[in-house]
Amino acid sequence: MNVETSQASCEPMATSPLINILDFACELGASDIHLCSGAPLMMRLHGELVRMSDFADGLGDNYSPADVYNLIDRVMSDEQRRAFVQSTEADFSINLTGGDRVRVNLFRNIYGVGAVFRIIPSKIPELESLGIPAVMKQVIMKSKGLILVTGPTGSGKSTTLAALIDFVNRNAAKHIITIEDPVEFVHTPKKCLINQREVGKSASTFMDALRGALREDPDVILVGEMRDLETVSMAITAAETGHLVFGTLHTMSAAKTVDRVIGEFPADRQNQVRMQLAESLTAVISQILLPRADRPGRIAAFEILISTQAVHNLIRENKTYQISTVIQTGTHLGMVGMDQYLMMLVNSGIVAPTEARKFATEPKMFPDRQTATKTTAAAPLDSHKVTTLEQGLKGES
Repeated sequence: MNVETSQASCEPMATSPLINILDFACELGASDIHLCSGAPLMMRLHGELVRMSDFADGLGDNYSPADVYNLIDRVMSDEQRRAFVQSTEADFSINLTGGDRVRVNLFRNIYGVGAVFRIIPSKIPELESLGIPAVMKQVIMKSKGLILVTGPTGSGKSTTLAALIDFVNRNAAKHIITIEDPVEFVHTPKKCLINQREVGKSASTFMDALRGALREDPDVILVGEMRDLETVSMAITAAETGHLVFGTLHTMSAAKTVDRVIGEFPADRQNQVRMQLAESLTAVISQILLPRADRPGRIAAFEILISTQAVHNLIRENKTYQISTVIQTGTHLGMVGMDQYLMMLVNSGIVAPTEARKFATEPKMFPDRQTATKTTAAAPLDSHKVTTLEQGLKGES
């Protein structure tokens, strides 16, 4: 690899070899790049951490603290440098040559300075390309409610949210406000008016931005991270008062998501919150990322909960452990359980049974030798197009 200079457009700045390194990693399909003092330059490629020196000459296998800081310093603004000096950590974003963006976390460790770069593609994928069940197109066109996208870190939540917002943007005339830290996917207004706010730049906190958004005539509000009780409470209130609210949580299933939301509140408020959530919750999308068996790359598996009267009752009565049963019996409404979706991927030869077992509720459903016959449980998904997330899953949080 020939490291030359290129332009980073987050702030006016000198050209930087770091941009070329990130451009190169982006071309290879990496999702994250790790630049740390005393360590080789690494990248996460299809979920695996590998050395970049295996793919290009001249990248080195041992970066000194000075090497790391000099590379990063050339893409930082004065404000970002001051923030790093004051708190020994900084979060910001930069632009790559091809238009993709990079989310940067700069930190100090016992060896010196380190940074992790998350690549965020400029092109927002369509819902079909992600394999999201088609029922979500109907759900997100509703005028109000709370839609939660959940999953572990790095499971593609940001990509899914971006695809959902983009679908609304292309198919309805609404005012969309996003509140993120930092802004990842940049949306161009199509049918919608879109205002994207970044915590730390255009808003001091998620809570302040969300409170302000309610006075800005929104139809749709995206809360990039529901990280505290106040933000969760206001998001539920916004959904109750006639807005469509999208949010994310780091939970592994629909039932655990409901429990997590209610558990954010003190015990003396939980009954009230159950009532509020029962009325405001519209859908939960839980997702994971798995390695593909048919070719290099990763693919997402989804669990979809659509809020029905039965779901409302279970939330009110504190019987969330029965939500999985409602999902299993609600396939005619577009719901799908994680095991169902995994079975469809395994039967299609896209995911190996050994990988499916790691995330399945019932691992015994996935023996090592799978027949080619599709199960009844997987049948409702056969009509949905399922393709790779390779083009979209570089910006997940």
